[in-house]
Amino acid sequence: MVGATYALAHELYPYARVPDQDAPALRHHPVIIIGGGPIGVATGLDLAQKGTPALILDDHDGVGQGSRAICFAKRTLEIADRLGAGAPMREKGVVWNTGRVFHGDGEVFNFNLLPEDGHRNPAFINLQQPYFEKFLVDALRRAEAEGRPIEIRGRNVVTGITQDADKVTLSIETPDGPYQATADYVIACDGARSPTREAMGLTFDGRVFEDNFLIADVKMTAPFPTERWFWFEPPLSAAPQSALLHKQPDDVWRIDFQLGWDIDRKAELAEDRIRQRIDEFLPEGTEYELVWTSIYTFQCRRMERFRHQRVIFAGDSAHQVSPFGARGANSGIQDADNLAWKLDLVLKGHAPDSLLDSYHEERAHGADENILNSTRATDFLTPKSEISKIFRNAVLTLAKDHPFARPMVNSGRLSVPCSYAGLSLTGEDALPGGPARTAPGAPCCDAPLEAGFLLDHLPGQFTLLALGCAAPEVSHPLQVKLLTIADPTPALRERYLGDAPSALYLIRPDQHVVARWNNASPDQIIHAINAATGQP
Repeated sequence: MVGATYALAHELYPYARVPDQDAPALRHHPVIIIGGGPIGVATGLDLAQKGTPALILDDHDGVGQGSRAICFAKRTLEIADRLGAGAPMREKGVVWNTGRVFHGDGEVFNFNLLPEDGHRNPAFINLQQPYFEKFLVDALRRAEAEGRPIEIRGRNVVTGITQDADKVTLSIETPDGPYQATADYVIACDGARSPTREAMGLTFDGRVFEDNFLIADVKMTAPFPTERWFWFEPPLSAAPQSALLHKQPDDVWRIDFQLGWDIDRKAELAEDRIRQRIDEFLPEGTEYELVWTSIYTFQCRRMERFRHQRVIFAGDSAHQVSPFGARGANSGIQDADNLAWKLDLVLKGHAPDSLLDSYHEERAHGADENILNSTRATDFLTPKSEISKIFRNAVLTLAKDHPFARPMVNSGRLSVPCSYAGLSLTGEDALPGGPARTAPGAPCCDAPLEAGFLLDHLPGQFTLLALGCAAPEVSHPLQVKLLTIADPTPALRERYLGDAPSALYLIRPDQHVVARWNNASPDQIIHAINAATGQP
């Protein structure tokens, strides 16, 4: 509702009147993005970097309070680097690679999510979502200053949406009254309660789990290391079924308690009740300040289709998963990464409109993978029968001394980038002995070069990577970058060559591998480019 109060952590785009509101005819935009959260801003930035104008409409003036998402994965940071926001995120964020699992008062095992060197980014950083969003908007402002075609409008609330064969028309409410605008395509990044989805009468189907979790962000100086600590059945009198501890910037710590289903939410959110839980959880005498508290319920849902003609859904508006595993915001950023290059090529006439159908194909595949992992995590956290609990606890007991049992322990499988292997845009794998982790469909694995890192040289366009060989000359209407590395570093050899002496890789603008060969003709490469852009 226009004029409603909203607690801001950062006021980044205050309302200002724009020419669209006074124009005698409706102003037209190639892309309008509904929602100025991380997914909307990332999508707009990616489009603008490619030269496609993007207008972002947000119903508020900036970033809201509350830490919300805090765990941002390596792949998300790699995408943020390409968008110009990765460095401040790493500088502000709390870096961690190690996780520990406890049962009762004893440690079961620990794990390292990034056991090898040679990556610019860590496995994860912890960073409060308001900071993450701010750094993306800072990058947007720099892009504006450089003349990139991007704009964000605060307190512009979309109140109506219609579409026909060649455009989408939006009705928009502002403090100065309503106006309308049209777009070739609209991207709805307006959250799990998406007003766009509701206005279009679209379903959001899935499963709501009978469980509740209390989030408590506390500011304190504590001796805990910067690791992810997870407890099954922590030894507390209030008997939560699980608990989680994470460090955030500014000496703020995230504590999660699993409360169960049949609870009095108002009573559990009372400050004295929250402090009772925290006081028992932390070392005796620890002083702390409550910063933010909330209760959430596990939900795993998604739309049947993410594309509806000229309206496309991304992030939580398209799919929702439980917070354990850090799959929500990280998955949404991968949506933006997947969609922007396809929409750019379609709008420039370099690819057919049908290429946008592959956005749903690939990102629905990613959503289903996340929902499966979230569902399994929830079932492991909350056994539904006594025999299930006996099995779960037996796995935890075995995992203490037997590594084979550790993969069966599920405290929230942590977010990993999605591979599109076997889907329609993926090309051939003709590199005998090539490493599995860089096979067609997989996201590129970073590696150090003599100067910098590999992903620095994959800037958002199709790239032909030649390792230890010469690439053939390829003539194609799309601009294809040639990157030749005559003497690959040991890390490059391990991650891209394996047993092969040399290799050619075709890489998409979102840094996913299209195809790879030990050698290839120009026709093979052209065929792979056409297939990856939905061409005949």
